[in-house]
Amino acid sequence: MILIQRFPRAAMLIALISIALAGCASSTSGKLSLAEQGYFFAGGKYVTTKAGLQIRANQMYVQYQIPADRRHPYPVIMWHGGGQTGTNFLGTPDGREGWADYFLKEGYAVYVVDQPGRARSGYFTEIYGRTRQPNTKAMSDRFTAPARANQYPQARLHTQWPGSGVAGDPTFDQFFSSQVEDMADVGIMEQLNREAGAALLDKIGPAIVLTHSQSGPFGWALANDRPKLVKGIIAIEPSGGPLHDVVMTPGAESFYKDGAVARAWGVTRGPLTFQPAAATAKDLNLARQPTADAPNLIHCWLQPEPARQLPNLKGVPILIVVSEASYHAPYDHCTSKFLSQAGVVNTFVRLDAIGLRGNGHMMMLEKNNLDIAAFLTKWTRDNIR
Repeated sequence: MILIQRFPRAAMLIALISIALAGCASSTSGKLSLAEQGYFFAGGKYVTTKAGLQIRANQMYVQYQIPADRRHPYPVIMWHGGGQTGTNFLGTPDGREGWADYFLKEGYAVYVVDQPGRARSGYFTEIYGRTRQPNTKAMSDRFTAPARANQYPQARLHTQWPGSGVAGDPTFDQFFSSQVEDMADVGIMEQLNREAGAALLDKIGPAIVLTHSQSGPFGWALANDRPKLVKGIIAIEPSGGPLHDVVMTPGAESFYKDGAVARAWGVTRGPLTFQPAAATAKDLNLARQPTADAPNLIHCWLQPEPARQLPNLKGVPILIVVSEASYHAPYDHCTSKFLSQAGVVNTFVRLDAIGLRGNGHMMMLEKNNLDIAAFLTKWTRDNIR
């Protein structure tokens, strides 16, 4: 089973595994001193409605904070996932410190976004189309109490959510209150984020991109489109695996099946720059692995060898993180393998392999969120120059 691996090079140095987690998480205690904070909107354009009124759409809200004791040259952009907003990084539903403050105390400037068409970025139905709505069962089954639903083999290992994870529990109620409608057309959503992300980098300059879940493909696309401005990618359970969505089938002979074709370009919906060039996504000739890499893992969809390469992503330090008990646990290794096959060196880490056990998909909100943040900042210091 893949635990910690650097693709396509040798295994990571043992120093990365042997982090003094307890000491790291407490190192940021104390007050936060800021040199500057504010907000702005990245991207966007004026459009005319059917009623002949001019409005602005496609913009992305960006909240930024710059610490007084800034010790790192590149800021960190924190990009939330589906149904979520930037609040994921500002704190936790039970009132603890979030990743944004942790990174700030570690000396990083932090930019937290609300995706276009989400929360403070604004939603215009006439422009963006219909929405999809969150519901308590789906959020509980997938994010906060997966052991109850037991939809995939690793679900029973989930222990880190702060509370029962079901409606009526105060922490869950706070979490669910933060869930919002988002675009039903995920292809349009990806394109709008790709454009707004490029506009953000053009404005602030080189940065580290931290993505989560649905925003995972945006990081790959942004590195493709702005390779000189993306100085590193921290992909927290990025949307995947390659090509197909994964549908869990509890109780069936196999615990999953391939869903609809989602990321036709392997790790994105929109086109990427491949060498040799691929005129269409079908040129990648993706095929399903005949055998999974280990029990309780899915069969990955990969290119035939020799595989087309992703030249714009080469040389970008990339960390892909998956937790022990998330619904991503069976398949995030496939994203790592796809990138590796395309010549993109990346570090794939299962949190349980470094002693961080029991986490689910919303790890930035869970009980040991700052231990995870300590690992992320250490990796960033060690690998991004």
